[in-house]
Amino acid sequence: MSFETKEIQDRVDRYISQFKEGYFSPLSLQARLTEEVGELAREVNHRYGEKPKKSSEKDKALEEELGDVLFVLTCFANSLNMDLSEAFERSMSKIETRDRDRWTRKEGEKENE
Repeated sequence: MSFETKEIQDRVDRYISQFKEGYFSPLSLQARLTEEVGELAREVNHRYGEKPKKSSEKDKALEEELGDVLFVLTCFANSLNMDLSEAFERSMSKIETRDRDRWTRKEGEKENE
């Protein structure tokens, strides 16, 4: 199943809007995002790093952890009335300009215009 960014933001908003508490404050959302990114980092470290899991720790899929990060990031954007597609476009435009000649291109690959 695939979703557009607007659909993701709308779905999260429908979910959050059913609760009186609504979205957390930006500071709380930043803390939640940091927590979720930490859980993702821990999972990556277990899978690809030198730190094996304890036998008592359950296996969490990287996909689940990435989904948790995406959910909180979407809550953050929604709470500030920001469009994730626009934010992504701004970021990609900056990166495509700034890093245009930073990396070695694969043979036959041309610069995206």
